[in-house]
Amino acid sequence: MVRIGVRIGLLAFVGSLALSGCMVGPDYERPETAADGDIAFVNAPSSWKDADAGESGGAWWESFGDPVVSELVETALANNTSLWSAAAAVDESRALLAQSHGVRLPDVSYLGLRGRAKSSFNSPAGRLSFISQTYSQELSISYIADIFGKLRRAEQGAVADLLATEAAREALTHSVIAQVVRGRTRIATLERLIEIALADIESRKDTLEIVERRYGRGLVSSLDVHLARENLAAAAAFEPQLRQSLQLARHGLDVLLGMRAGASANLPDTLGDLPDLSPVPVGLPAGLLDRRPDVRAAEFQLVAATERVGVSVAEMFPDFTLTGSGGYRSGKFATLMDPESEIWAGVIGLAAPVFKGGRLKAGVEAARARSERARAAYAGVVLEALREVEDALVRCEMLSWRMKELEVRLREARSAEELADDRYSKGLERILIVLETERRRRLAENELVSTKGQLFGGRIDLFLALGGDWGVGDEDVAVTGEVVVDPEGIAAAADENSYVNLE
Repeated sequence: MVRIGVRIGLLAFVGSLALSGCMVGPDYERPETAADGDIAFVNAPSSWKDADAGESGGAWWESFGDPVVSELVETALANNTSLWSAAAAVDESRALLAQSHGVRLPDVSYLGLRGRAKSSFNSPAGRLSFISQTYSQELSISYIADIFGKLRRAEQGAVADLLATEAAREALTHSVIAQVVRGRTRIATLERLIEIALADIESRKDTLEIVERRYGRGLVSSLDVHLARENLAAAAAFEPQLRQSLQLARHGLDVLLGMRAGASANLPDTLGDLPDLSPVPVGLPAGLLDRRPDVRAAEFQLVAATERVGVSVAEMFPDFTLTGSGGYRSGKFATLMDPESEIWAGVIGLAAPVFKGGRLKAGVEAARARSERARAAYAGVVLEALREVEDALVRCEMLSWRMKELEVRLREARSAEELADDRYSKGLERILIVLETERRRRLAENELVSTKGQLFGGRIDLFLALGGDWGVGDEDVAVTGEVVVDPEGIAAAADENSYVNLE
């Protein structure tokens, strides 16, 4: 049997060499996009343009200086259900790639049989019957000679699908991390707003005591008392609204962390007043093509669509198959392995389409249309990525500017409130002025705290728009115009291009 297998293997190998050919269909080339060229981002501050990306490598969320953020991110990366689903999608793509690769290899099968049959027939001596038995074992090898590259193109497409799925998982990872950090900053912002609301309630209680004391002395009318009480009730009514938002924010963060809503403990107050506003290495727009995982995913989808045009073109050409089989067949088990019982066969098959009613040509046109659609989608993703960076740069700059003006506003509002309280206690000012200054001071405090939270959000948006961690994915899975089929190597490289192993 070993000798037979060697013969069949040599037949398949020689046949494959004789029938080897080239791949038909277009080869992928990266299209030009709006990101190409040496033009810098329009809204990038001049002081940022020379920042070194290597100085800011690593986990971008650690730049906020909050150890709680790092702990939350670790928990989310380990327990987030959406990331589990994305990891399963990568496993599925890897298995599909293995299937595509396996189709290109010889198909080897073994068959062993023991048959026993009874036959009867009429003869001059009457009805006769006899029992026969057969022993056989056979090894067969079938190989598809991929002359026009249909199978190789299909495998190239599966490689691109795997890389696109891995890039999509990385994009989702960045998104989950950003949502966790946003949840953390929103909770901290709401907690500070509640602190302001509680302090405001105490301040208005003090104002009401002053008004009631003056009313008891007959210095003011009951109108001042009603207005002061209404002012206190308005402040007290604002607290449950804030606490509701806080609890809902905590519920959202719990789900991101893979826990049931309301299961987590309160977060410690370790988040700074402001994020680190040092320059960010924005680089050139062309860097987004290989840095942002969603852009890479769109390009890998274009690669896959381009390869499948070649698959459709190859469908119009003949298929060559090499089939060899060999083994032994005998009526007695004892003589099964005798040389006289040896059997073998070799077949070279050719199957060519003659008339398909235009289906093959239509298939090629449909594949090319899908490729053009993927090309347009890729160009759109690049444009959106550029817009997100420009938007984030503008938002960070304008919020920083707004912060400075709000700090002036709060300082002046506090001075006005103190002066109004003092003048009212001396009978030199009306209650309406006191209440108005309290309202203005509270609004100024709330806006300042909310703007600080928005500045955190703007910084998060900027990191996310730039592709998150600068140290991930820049050279491991970059596309430079050609995808080289190395299923194990590419799969390993793609698997390394993530923050944690989610499998």
